Amino acid sequence: MKVTDIPEAEAFILHWGEMGTHWGVNRSVSQIHALLYLSDRPLNAEEICETLGLARSNVSTGLKELQGYGIVRRGHVVGDRRDHFTAETDLWDMLMKIVVERKKREIDPTIQVLAELSEQLKGRTDVPKHVQERIGRMHEFLGTLGAWYEDVRRLPKSTLVSLMRLGGKVARLIPSRGTKPTKH
Repeated sequence: MKVTDIPEAEAFILHWGEMGTHWGVNRSVSQIHALLYLSDRPLNAEEICETLGLARSNVSTGLKELQGYGIVRRGHVVGDRRDHFTAETDLWDMLMKIVVERKKREIDPTIQVLAELSEQLKGRTDVPKHVQERIGRMHEFLGTLGAWYEDVRRLPKSTLVSLMRLGGKVARLIPSRGTKPTKH
C-alpha cells in the first residue's frame, strides 16, 4: 500500500505543499518532503515521481533543496544502485535545521547589508536623521534577534521543549518596569 492510498496522508501531502508556498518554498519541494516524512522506508526518485505525479527534473531539484536544508538524507538500499531518500522525522531537529538554514540565507545577509548601510550613513548631513535612525534601529534589532537565536540554539532540546510548553507563563519570570516577578 502506498502512503498516498490513505486519504488523510494524501490530504497532509497536499496541505504541506500548499503551506510551503506560504513559507516561500516551492509546492513540489514541500510535497516531496511530506511524502518522505510519512514514508516508512527510503524512496528513490522514480517512486517519488510516480507517487506525486511530478517530473523527474522537479523531483531532482526538490531533493537537492531538501538536502541543502539538511532535512532529507540520501542513502542506499542493498541490491539497488539508485539513490534513496529519507526525511528527518525528529520534529525538533527538523525545525532547528530549517531555522539554521533560513537564518543563514535570509537574516545574516540582511544584517550584513544593514551594517554596511549604517556605516555609510555615519556622519552624513544630507540624509534625514529619521532615515539614519531607522536603518540603525533595524540593524540593531536584527543583530539582537540573531544573537538571541544563537543563545537559544545552544540550549538542550529538553530545555527548548520545556520553554515552549511554558509559553506565555515564562513572561511572569521576567520583571517588568517597576514590578517584581511573581512567585509560585
